[in-house]
Amino acid sequence: MIRGVVASLLITLAPVAPPSTDTGPSAAAVVCVLSCDTLDPSRARQETFPVPERRVNGRRVVLHVSDADGMGWASVDGGVTGDGVWLDRSWDGGATWEGLLGRATVPGSWTGTRTLMYNVTDPVAHQRGLLRACGDGAGVVCTDWIYPTVCDVTCDRTDAGQADGDTQPVPSTTLFGRVIRLHVDRNAMAWGTIEAGGPGDEVWLDRSWDSGATWPGGSSLGRIGVTAGAGTRTAMFATRDPRGRHYGGAVRACGREAAHAQGSCTAWARPTPTRTAAAADALAYSYDPYTAWWPSSWWNSAATLTALTAYAARTGDHRYDWMIARTFDVNRGPFAAGQRGSDPVEGDFISRSIDDTAWWGLAWIGAYDLTRDTRYLSMATTIAAYVHRFWDTGTCGGGVWWDRERTYKNAVTAGLYLRLAAALHNRTPGDTLWARRSRTAADWYLASGMVNASGLVNDGLTADCRNNGQTVWTYNQGLGIGGLLETWRATGDARYLAEARRLADAGTTSPVLVVAGVLTESCDTGTRACDDNQKQFKGVFARYLADLAQVTGSAAYQRFGEAQSDSIWTADRDPLNRLGQRWAGGSPNQVDWRTQASGLEALTG
Repeated sequence: MIRGVVASLLITLAPVAPPSTDTGPSAAAVVCVLSCDTLDPSRARQETFPVPERRVNGRRVVLHVSDADGMGWASVDGGVTGDGVWLDRSWDGGATWEGLLGRATVPGSWTGTRTLMYNVTDPVAHQRGLLRACGDGAGVVCTDWIYPTVCDVTCDRTDAGQADGDTQPVPSTTLFGRVIRLHVDRNAMAWGTIEAGGPGDEVWLDRSWDSGATWPGGSSLGRIGVTAGAGTRTAMFATRDPRGRHYGGAVRACGREAAHAQGSCTAWARPTPTRTAAAADALAYSYDPYTAWWPSSWWNSAATLTALTAYAARTGDHRYDWMIARTFDVNRGPFAAGQRGSDPVEGDFISRSIDDTAWWGLAWIGAYDLTRDTRYLSMATTIAAYVHRFWDTGTCGGGVWWDRERTYKNAVTAGLYLRLAAALHNRTPGDTLWARRSRTAADWYLASGMVNASGLVNDGLTADCRNNGQTVWTYNQGLGIGGLLETWRATGDARYLAEARRLADAGTTSPVLVVAGVLTESCDTGTRACDDNQKQFKGVFARYLADLAQVTGSAAYQRFGEAQSDSIWTADRDPLNRLGQRWAGGSPNQVDWRTQASGLEALTG
């Protein structure tokens, strides 16, 4: 297990301050998700009325909501000059709120007006919000809040008797002989139980949208006391909020023993409906919808988006499709140096780093495969054309340069170009150009010398075009497999499939890359640590080995993939479903969204 994430499984509750009695409005900060606060309602993609309108002295106050935008606005009708309408937004379940958002007054000769649109929730800050419309027409009135009840497959307060399965993701906690347990089902619904108790004992859930750091509006959910017998259970509560674009909500079960008036809680946990769904939710948690990437690494964000689209394609889970579109729309333009990396991005995901650019080409291939939206394929074609500009036969007989300064020909850029060129041919009806380029690239790759006598791919070539003997990284091995496999699809030439298998056989058996059956980067050993690039390498290997296993039906490749998945799940995961760098577990272990994306690719298989 990943160490240092959960300090203790037995937590004695400190006294908790009661909710604030100050229910006045607070100052509002601008919230941005798919759009920023103050979007004009004329741009809403949807209009619904989830709560009844309210009337005050003949005026109608209405709350309008577009779940497609994640935003709401308010209107007042039947009024007179000077009547007002606004929104309130709460981040703590309605105890306090930001008031007078978008306040508008009815102008002269009109009888109504409306506010601008405001976001309901803020997944960037992992805050789940509530919204209501208020109006002032010789008296103030407000609608009900939306959405106090969280709904996923089922909704908050569903009876636990309707649970679809029962797993306990963390150990129980005990308190004066009472046993308090956290339960989750296959739909990521959670409930708590208390056993061996007595009258007056209580059990409840806490729910957090920020990994257990805070839980405003999520305290004492379903709190229930023992009235007869020795135990009881809460109702079920959702741990995912797809409407609010919150993923990976954490829960814990808490109990109170009546005689001593003391409480205890289990550790926090995220639900695990399936391995892949749990890992994908934890990855989506780290996405920033405002800047529309995983801050702050440019190529890693491309590879992470590819991991998420591969998961969606394999499982049919389309809850994250909005992230694909959002990433494309926000990031397709230019960015100055420092905004998306040390280099400027010049538009269309292009920069001086040819390999970084090519990673985005593969990301949009994956997005096209999932959605069939042709703008993604068009972007991949634009990117590939740019990368091809750096194919140079004047040095080493061919190959793509790693950077615009033409300083290095290496395995990662060669493998990326090979996969991208062949993928474009396979998705472009009537194409001959990319078919020819992919065959040329594959032949050069195999003759370049980067693949050594053991079938392992070294990092690149020397200035005089020899294998430089540098580190064998898993992602270079994986890109070689994936590029040659896609070229076989493009050409039908069995030679390329055979070469892909040669690289896969070496990559799954060599002690250079595998220790005790588990894929192991050279920086995974001893007390070493991997840098932010290296954290994501193994997932690329897993992605393309799974592709080859599906094509060939190889039992050996399938067993190897299953071994990686099993090891990650049992040895490299914490109760919040965060996946570390070392797939075999151990310490020190690094955990962030890059290691999460890498692990997801192995779990997806």
